[in-house]
Amino acid sequence: MSDIEITVGICAYNEAQIIERAIRSIFSQKLSGIVVKEVLVVSSGSTDDTDEIVTKLIPEFPPLRLFRQEKREGKNSAINCYLDNKTCDIVVMLNADNVFGTDDSLQKLVEPFRDPKVGITGGRPIPTNDKKDKIGFAVHMMWCMHHELALVHPKIGELIAFRDIGTRLPTDMQSDEDIIRMKLEQAGYICVYVGDSIILNRGPETLEDFMKQRIRVNIGECTMKKMYNYDIPTWNTKYLIHALYDSIHELGFHPYKMLYVAMLERKCRRIAQEHVDKGEDNMSIWDRVDSTKKL
Repeated sequence: MSDIEITVGICAYNEAQIIERAIRSIFSQKLSGIVVKEVLVVSSGSTDDTDEIVTKLIPEFPPLRLFRQEKREGKNSAINCYLDNKTCDIVVMLNADNVFGTDDSLQKLVEPFRDPKVGITGGRPIPTNDKKDKIGFAVHMMWCMHHELALVHPKIGELIAFRDIGTRLPTDMQSDEDIIRMKLEQAGYICVYVGDSIILNRGPETLEDFMKQRIRVNIGECTMKKMYNYDIPTWNTKYLIHALYDSIHELGFHPYKMLYVAMLERKCRRIAQEHVDKGEDNMSIWDRVDSTKKL
């Protein structure tokens, strides 16, 4: 059985706090039959020490390469940059502020590509926020429901791997993995959710940041529906009710907190839809959610 060679792409904007840890988590993965041929970091207009940190790591990790964009052009532009410069057909998309949660998460994420029908896979994000805090609970509930829903109808985000079939992303919107998935499905490939491929992330710590992030995500999903008539499973009431019920087994039954989260998400979706209806859906460059950079 031949090895699967992969490219890992990382988009970075002022990620000096976490970028080294993210890169080291890639090279600490235990792999069998999978080779990380290259790790491509696109630093889009970073003004902190991100570029210097990546450059200093290159002698230690020869597959590592840095591409600088002089000004911040948005995540989709950065993704297009590393897609245009990679040499592998299988690409792993890792956020600069995330790290692998287990030493075999990358192996599990990529292994399904031995089936030629698989076009895209997604791992399970697990937040490091404190569940006892109200916003921390909201973050855990959102990702727990994401996991439960994905077990029924694969929904991917935060950590994905995909076959590059030539798709390049529009730079005037912020949806990325949904567009890539849509194009692969249209080409006849299937999506696989890999629930035991773990990625650690940090959710927002304040109400303001939580709403900022959720409105941004929902604008992207509303835009997908508007532009492509592409249904996002997280907008399906049946799936959401199922996911909520199953999440109680993991989080416990906290009716007041759960109602609070549901009301917040409903508000964020309403605001997002209003933005899209008004044509205010250009989210190619968004405000940083700084409290998520404390993994």
